[in-house]
Amino acid sequence: MRKSVKTPCVGICSTGLGDEVCKGCKRYQHEIIDWNSYNQTEKSFVLNRLEFLKVQIMEPKISVFDEELLKAKLLDHKVKFEEENNPLCWVFDLLRTGSKSIKNSEDFGFKLLDRNIDDLGELKKEMEEELFELSEAHYDRYYKVEKYTNV
Repeated sequence: MRKSVKTPCVGICSTGLGDEVCKGCKRYQHEIIDWNSYNQTEKSFVLNRLEFLKVQIMEPKISVFDEELLKAKLLDHKVKFEEENNPLCWVFDLLRTGSKSIKNSEDFGFKLLDRNIDDLGELKKEMEEELFELSEAHYDRYYKVEKYTNV
């Protein structure tokens, strides 16, 4: 079981603009609205889904070869991360907040697996887009209520 999390919000909420999936934290509109009423199990379910998707996105792109170094760098740079998450999620959080300031990924304990990626800013954009697309697809498949009209 995860430690209690206040909120996974990253301060870029788009559900107030009509999005069903937030472009910031990638939670669904109803999860954001109901978050404070969720029990720990319900919150963990949401967080586990997001972790699974992040790992799925990062596995073909990143290899963490030194978890302790990565963790130390995250703490040094005051990057918010969930210690109980897969270290690939730590890299996701690091890139989300500081992709432009990282000159050498290996100084942070990870390396790029995709030789076509040489710009961490571009990787950040790509991983954010993929997470949004996967979250949206999951929402559309399992939560969206289609409105049918009789013709």
